[in-house]
Amino acid sequence: MIPPQPTQPPSVWHQVRVTSLRWLISTLAIFVAVFLVPGIDFVGPGWQIGLVALLFGLINAVLRPLLLLLTCPLVLLTLGLFGLIINATLLILTSVIAESLGVRFTVDNFWSAIGGGLVISAVTLVLSLLAGETPVRVVVQREE
Repeated sequence: MIPPQPTQPPSVWHQVRVTSLRWLISTLAIFVAVFLVPGIDFVGPGWQIGLVALLFGLINAVLRPLLLLLTCPLVLLTLGLFGLIINATLLILTSVIAESLGVRFTVDNFWSAIGGGLVISAVTLVLSLLAGETPVRVVVQREE
């Protein structure tokens, strides 16, 4: 058995770096979704897609836990596939709020939102793994 490592509280600079990295990863993931998924469009200067990522992150942080709690039986019944519906809904909500702020980020329909949610999730996972944000730990134990 591996003994637990003592942890130090993260410094402010570490928290800023982690938050900035997560924002950058989300920005790139949304950019890839705009590029790959028909029905998700963005027109405007590049910094505005960063604003969309910030908005998407805030909406996910605030509403996603509440939606998962309210739809917990449905999520369990569908073995988690209802989470795709929640992701799509949050992406459409991000589009509506971005449009109201003057950012031209549009999601045309529900199926585009499903595809966009899948792409954003996959790209975020891969980039987080590559950046070391999601630790992967493999422990091999030999029994004697």
